[in-house]
Amino acid sequence: MKKTLGIFLTLIVLYGLTAWLGEGFLGAYNQEKLLERTALFGILGIGVAFVIITGGIDLSIGSVVCLVGCGVPWLLVKHDWSPGAAVTMAFVVSGLIGLVHGLLITKLKLQPFVVTLCGLLVYRGITRGFTEDQSQGFGGGYSEMRQVAIDKIPLAGGFGIPWTWVILLVVVVLAWVFLNRTIYGRYLRALGNNEEAARFSGVNTDRMVILAYVVCSTLAGLGGVLFVMNVGSAQPSDFGNFYELYAIAAAVLGGCSLRGGEGTVIGVVIGAAVMQVLKNMINLVSWIPTHIEFAVVGAVILAAVVIDEFVKRAVARRRLS
Repeated sequence: MKKTLGIFLTLIVLYGLTAWLGEGFLGAYNQEKLLERTALFGILGIGVAFVIITGGIDLSIGSVVCLVGCGVPWLLVKHDWSPGAAVTMAFVVSGLIGLVHGLLITKLKLQPFVVTLCGLLVYRGITRGFTEDQSQGFGGGYSEMRQVAIDKIPLAGGFGIPWTWVILLVVVVLAWVFLNRTIYGRYLRALGNNEEAARFSGVNTDRMVILAYVVCSTLAGLGGVLFVMNVGSAQPSDFGNFYELYAIAAAVLGGCSLRGGEGTVIGVVIGAAVMQVLKNMINLVSWIPTHIEFAVVGAVILAAVVIDEFVKRAVARRRLS
């Protein structure tokens, strides 16, 4: 709770600072885009939070977004699949990716970093292969399909809330209920805190790890569908690049400890908002070079990890005293 409050206060300060320094920040269009990107990266962040809570990591999120984001229009336009079949295939493939990750980590005892790093390379390579490295788009025939990602819920003053926020809220509610109101949520946290102790307590730790990776990849698949519907096309060489960094940063800023065992869904969404406001600040404030964006992301993740380490040590000292 304290971590969530802290990151929320950080969001308020950053928002106010960007509104003061950034020209056009408070405009309706910019605010809508800010909400839109926060919702999309919030979905990815919630997915990776499940994995981080178990003490793992998933570096393949951006490539899964690319695979799905290019694959859906490829199936629709090149192979005349129906929208329902194409989207269903996207979820099946992304879920299977998570299943493979989980099995490799639990049954072969491979490191999550290695498994998902290989996935990052393999899935983008596969995507560039079946698309022949050509940009994939919907064309004019599927404009209605994109409405869920580009339409807004109109409010006063020409401002609207993107429909992607409705999808995010559904994901938030489901994830919150799972983590806080089911025995399996407690199993995930127990696994992250001490896997051996959780196993001796009767928790099927392998099953929980597999579940976490399936959830993560499935939400990355959902993100891929929404991202490509939002922009209308996807280039295999760079679509989804570095999205895993924003997702991991959102989760860590939102209170997920990279040691495992901790994490809040609301905190992850706030963390995603912080990252998007930071990115907006870099783009809008004239004296901040736009090419330092990834340096800022890296610095934010490092700062969050350092703070988490100090907090852990402080808690340990209090328990000993």
